Amino acid sequence: MDGDLLIDGGVAELTFNNILIVDDHEEIILLMTDFLEIENYQVYSAKNTNEASDILHQTKIDCILLDVMMPGMDGFSFCKNIRKESDIPILFLSAYETDTDKIRGLTLGADDYIVKSASPSEIVARIKAVERRMSLTRDRGSGEKKILSIGNLILNKNTRSVTVGTQEVDLTAIEFNLLEYFMENEGIVLSYEQIIARIWHDEFTGYHSVRVHVANLREKLAVFSSIPEIKTIRSVGYLLQKG
Repeated sequence: MDGDLLIDGGVAELTFNNILIVDDHEEIILLMTDFLEIENYQVYSAKNTNEASDILHQTKIDCILLDVMMPGMDGFSFCKNIRKESDIPILFLSAYETDTDKIRGLTLGADDYIVKSASPSEIVARIKAVERRMSLTRDRGSGEKKILSIGNLILNKNTRSVTVGTQEVDLTAIEFNLLEYFMENEGIVLSYEQIIARIWHDEFTGYHSVRVHVANLREKLAVFSSIPEIKTIRSVGYLLQKG
């Protein structure tokens, strides 16, 4: 994607105002626009990723509802491109219902994957869940320690950045939140239930989604041999081993 997205510092606002729907089916756009406008969201729409890219470079968008199969670039590729620049919330809305498709979407950094058989009310609820999750995560503990470090792994809560030595690690919002939680609890086993409560606030997720996001985080950290391992505790959860 050429040029800069109109997203401050690559991080979406705490409150969603502008939502972009990217879908080549006009009926989906019209239906979801009606439901979202009832909730006082400003809705923008695009029928392909070229139109979506233009909107993202011209308008401050807070959340994207993204179809997978469209003319030209597909939603998966578009999501991958966006994640190179921003952690703006992305929710896939797709007719594809297989676990393989859901895993792929989450692996690319989406915040949720919704099948089109879901009701418009559920889709709105999921958008609100992502909005609430981001707000709670960023508002939590204003008096907390803002810099976490384990060896040369540094996590800065103020700038929401992660570095290893002098090299910055590009993480999605969920990956950042996971690493933050693991670093705060170095050497302590965290159960799936604890992780879901902290990161997703018990909203619309299960163990499988946790595993996918942790796997993505591990992959990005694996290139740095000096970082402690995020160890799987079978049938329980995860442990960030002490450095």
